[in-house]
Amino acid sequence: MSTILKIFVFPAALILICYGALTILGGHITPGGGFQGGAIIASGIIFCLIVYGLKESPIKFSHNFMASIESIGALGYVFLGLAGLFTTGFFLYNLGVDLYHIVPPNIVNIFDYPDPLHAGIIPYLNFVVGLKVLVGLSAVVITFLESEKLLKNMESK
Repeated sequence: MSTILKIFVFPAALILICYGALTILGGHITPGGGFQGGAIIASGIIFCLIVYGLKESPIKFSHNFMASIESIGALGYVFLGLAGLFTTGFFLYNLGVDLYHIVPPNIVNIFDYPDPLHAGIIPYLNFVVGLKVLVGLSAVVITFLESEKLLKNMESK
């Protein structure tokens, strides 16, 4: 790749990552949320991976790091769902809002998001979904880049 492209890509990727984080954090009051923000962050990472290559990319994730981030996202989603299920009988019940007044007050206080719109567990769901999407989309591109390397090795033998 050209030097000009390499100079442009890393700052642009950092801007994309920050914009994705903003989309995730503001997803409960604006259009967007976990999926969209995770896809934006992944696009910044993918941008670096494609331009710099898998070995020279300034943003590198090990397999163990990606697996742990994806596990945190999956377990966070399940635990938030189970918290609603155990306290109200409904999976993913929005505990911080408690529209039907069936949640004990001490549980409502845990998930009472400090926002005038009282989003409840929605910001937390956006965060864990963003982690899952970020790792999922990045892993697809990393797999494609690694398979290209394996194909070249097989052709040279």
